[in-house]
Amino acid sequence: MSDRFELFLTCPKGLEGLLIEEAVGLGLEEAREHTSAVRGMATMETAYRLCLWSRLANRVLLVLKRFPMKDAEDLYHGVLDIDWQDHMLSDGTLAVEFSGHGSGIDNTHFGALKVKDAIVDKLRTPQGDRPSIDKLNPDLRIHLRLDRGEAILSLDLSGHSLHQRGYRLQQGAAPLKENLAAAILIRSGWPRIAAEGGALADPMCGVGTFLVEAAMIAADMAPNLRREQWGFTAWLGHVPALWKKLHEEAVERAATGLAKPPLWIRGYEADPRLIQPGRNNVERAGLSEWIKIYQGEVATFEPRPDQNQKGLVICNPPYGERLGDEASLLYLYQNLGERLRQACLNWEAAVFTGAPDLGKRMGIRSHKQYSFWNGALPCKLLLIKVLPDQFVTGERRTPEQRQAEREQAAYDQTPDEPQERKFNKNGNPIKPTPAPAPVIEQPRLSEGGQMFANRLQKNLKAMGKWVKREGIDCYRVYDADMPEYAMAIDLYHDWVHVQEYAAPKSIDPEKASARMFDALAALPQALNVDKSRVVVKRRERQSGTKQYERQAAQGKFVEVNEGGVKLLVNLTDYLDTGLFLDHRPMRMRIQKEAAGKRFLNLFCYTATASVHAAKGGARSTTSVDLSKTYLDWARRNLSLNGFSDKNRLEQGDVMAWLESSRDEYDLIFIDPPTFSNSKRMEGIFDVQRDQVQLIDLAMARLAPGGVLYFSNNFRKFQLEENLAERYAVEEISAQTIDPDFARNTKIHRAWKITAR
Repeated sequence: MSDRFELFLTCPKGLEGLLIEEAVGLGLEEAREHTSAVRGMATMETAYRLCLWSRLANRVLLVLKRFPMKDAEDLYHGVLDIDWQDHMLSDGTLAVEFSGHGSGIDNTHFGALKVKDAIVDKLRTPQGDRPSIDKLNPDLRIHLRLDRGEAILSLDLSGHSLHQRGYRLQQGAAPLKENLAAAILIRSGWPRIAAEGGALADPMCGVGTFLVEAAMIAADMAPNLRREQWGFTAWLGHVPALWKKLHEEAVERAATGLAKPPLWIRGYEADPRLIQPGRNNVERAGLSEWIKIYQGEVATFEPRPDQNQKGLVICNPPYGERLGDEASLLYLYQNLGERLRQACLNWEAAVFTGAPDLGKRMGIRSHKQYSFWNGALPCKLLLIKVLPDQFVTGERRTPEQRQAEREQAAYDQTPDEPQERKFNKNGNPIKPTPAPAPVIEQPRLSEGGQMFANRLQKNLKAMGKWVKREGIDCYRVYDADMPEYAMAIDLYHDWVHVQEYAAPKSIDPEKASARMFDALAALPQALNVDKSRVVVKRRERQSGTKQYERQAAQGKFVEVNEGGVKLLVNLTDYLDTGLFLDHRPMRMRIQKEAAGKRFLNLFCYTATASVHAAKGGARSTTSVDLSKTYLDWARRNLSLNGFSDKNRLEQGDVMAWLESSRDEYDLIFIDPPTFSNSKRMEGIFDVQRDQVQLIDLAMARLAPGGVLYFSNNFRKFQLEENLAERYAVEEISAQTIDPDFARNTKIHRAWKITAR
């Protein structure tokens, strides 16, 4: 065999530039960059060194042959022409990977099969011995890449991908691959910072991938030092003595590096379930003396071991893919920016994010940005120098102001020492100037965000007296008042529930997203609420029962007050909260009219109207709904107010239930869905089509002198005119709209129906 070989080093997309620098440094010659790969020439020693020391490559492929191919027969004979007996035993194991297409081969499985057939046929013995296939741990892993009519046949020296270092047996929900983490550290300047004795902190460390990769770089530890199985282990061209020499050198370098005083490397993770897996990974990597992991929230992490220590803060915040992520992620990035400004002055920071718009919300400028790919997701690495002139939020103080504060603090901390007292011209002692109060930084709002905040505060002030007088603590404070901020905002005691209306297709998605983030940034300040108590949902046109379907499973209920009753709402798990705020006047009307009456609540949802009826002294309440989930919720609402007795809950299809019922009721409330197609129902309920049948069935259950209230929120709904021929029908929509919905009078329509 030749003393020099052609090598292909594969890597994740976006790492090519870094990989070529690393590979040349490890001895690769004539290096050229390709998409997701680097190509060059090397000796066997360099090939081994790349396997052992490359922090960025996925695989090290040693090219065995290049040949032109026009069809599958050319492929077969090109592979057959190699002296395979120089590479593997006839009874060895084999795995083949094929990439590319063309030359009559559009199926990679078929291409791999032709390569395998040629190798097996070449090595088949007269006794019938032949290689077998082992996809997991083969003796030889062969790769053929088809590129514009040329076949490149290679031996995979790495075996399993080099990013699999072997220390990370446990991982979190969205882990970075180890070589991507190493690339981010290199781009962030960590090798330089580590050489200067700097520290490293990851405030969202997960299971510690950044920490381990950083410590291995700092300790001069080969990333694949602990790997035992390689792609060349059973290769007949393997040179064990040369490999042993290189491996022993790497062991000595690691021992020397680990013998140095360890750098200060710390990780913080809010999820307690990830703490022990992270520590286990650190221990398997042999770096327990260098790395410590603690449980802690981003808003409280403290990276500085002392005032003079400098270093790098690095993290990979979540990107957001679930209902309500916008608010929590915005505030997460704001908290991260706040901690950088308060606790990491003069440090450097690196934030790797799939949501760069959120990165802009940290209140601190990045001086460099790099593009990466995390799998198929485009990401940005934001590099930040944590210096006051990079801050874009909060009050800035000059160096002179900061020095004066430090001097005053030193003065205040030494009360027992005799102090030189100064006197004015009248002989009175001059009191020391008190230290200025600490500056509490608030995110500086954009111009649009400030306008939005002003509107919220105006609405809040306008409703203040009404809210206090009515004794409610859940109401709508904003409903798309400003068209460019298309959302509804409701207060539930000390929680904020935001429903973002889907932007029209004519609106630039980036502008819509920026406005949403502006609004979310304004909410805590304008409404004086904690960031953790803001919940965001995206409101789109719903079909069927989608708005009632579960979106999450947090199971967190909040108790709110309305007209003297307590009700449970769930702000996170469903698109709706369990309480339709616009029906508050109707519920209050029912409470006032319910004394001594038998009350029927159809399509009762969480039975909030039934709770009000019971509060008003109803003789009994009956609540009917098809959903067991909502009836359980209704039971909790009734029980919360001490109304468990004489309040019946019925599970069933309302139409069928009415047809079978023979009871009479003095007060009936119907608020049906626009459509319903539950599996338990026969057919589909359509409120426009089925309104007459529904009202006729309900009126048949109404006692003499009774009242039926009917309402719904279908914007195009029209009450059938012939109903007025049989019943006394009065539209009362205007009487059922409270001040918080006065800006949206079409939120629902309501009628009072009685017998003639």
